[in-house]
Amino acid sequence: MRILVTNDDGINAPGLAVLEEIARAVAGDDGEVWVVAPAFEQSGVAHCISYTHPTMIAKLGPRRYAAEGSPADCVLAGLYDVLQGARPELVLSGVNRGNNSAENALYSGTVGGAMEAALQGLPAIALSQYMGPLSEDLPSLFDAAIGHGKDLIEKLLKDAIWDQGDYRLFYNVNFPPVGRDAVKGLKVAPQGYRKDTFFGVEPHISPSGRKFLWITGGPQHLPTAPGTDAAVNLDGYISVTPMRADLTAHDALDKVRKALE
Repeated sequence: MRILVTNDDGINAPGLAVLEEIARAVAGDDGEVWVVAPAFEQSGVAHCISYTHPTMIAKLGPRRYAAEGSPADCVLAGLYDVLQGARPELVLSGVNRGNNSAENALYSGTVGGAMEAALQGLPAIALSQYMGPLSEDLPSLFDAAIGHGKDLIEKLLKDAIWDQGDYRLFYNVNFPPVGRDAVKGLKVAPQGYRKDTFFGVEPHISPSGRKFLWITGGPQHLPTAPGTDAAVNLDGYISVTPMRADLTAHDALDKVRKALE
C-alpha cells in the first residue's frame, strides 16, 4: 500500500513521527510511506490553500518532504509534485497534538488535510490525540494513538464506508486523553458542540508600543451532548466521525425553499 502522510503541527512534530510509524505498519513491508508536511506549524489554518503565493518545498530524506504551506498545500504538493501522479491509496493526517473534536474540527489543519485528500477522490483519515491530566505522566502523550492507531486504521479500511461521491466521505478520529490500556473502545459519534466556549483575542502591548492580539481558546474538557465526539472522548472512547466537505444545511433546505421560492 502507498500512503501519503501529512499534519498541521509541522515536519518535526512528535505526533507526525507517531503517525509515520503507524503508517509503516499499515503499509506493510512492501508498502510505501511518503511524508509531505508543513515546514512550520500550521495549527488552525483549516482547509486553507496558498492560492496567492508560491509554496517552497524541500526534500529532507527518502520519501520525506517539507513544504512552506498548509496541510492542504502539502496534500496537493504530494499528489502533483512529489509522487508525480502516482496516487496514494490512503492519506493520513496527524497525529495532532490535541483534540479536533466538536467545533475544533472546523479550524483544524489536520482535518483540512484529510478534507483536501477527499476532494481529490482519495480515502482519507484525520487523527488527533486528546490531551489531559490522565495522559501527562504516560511514556508518551500519544500513548492511546500509538496503542490503537494501526488496528483502528485497518478496521476503517476494511469495514467503513468509502463512497465515490462528489463530496466523498472522510473520517475524523480522536483518541481519548488516557493511556492505551484505559481506552474503553470505539464509538461512531457525530460532531459535538461546546456551549459557551469560543475563540477570542487577548491584546498585548509590545515594548515598541504597538498592539498585538493573541488568539485565545476555551476550555477543552467541557462535555458536549451525550454521544457526540468530545463527550465519548472524555469518557475514554475513541471517536470516529464520518465527514463530508459539503457545507449545505440539508435539514433546512425544504423550509428555506418554501419560505423564499
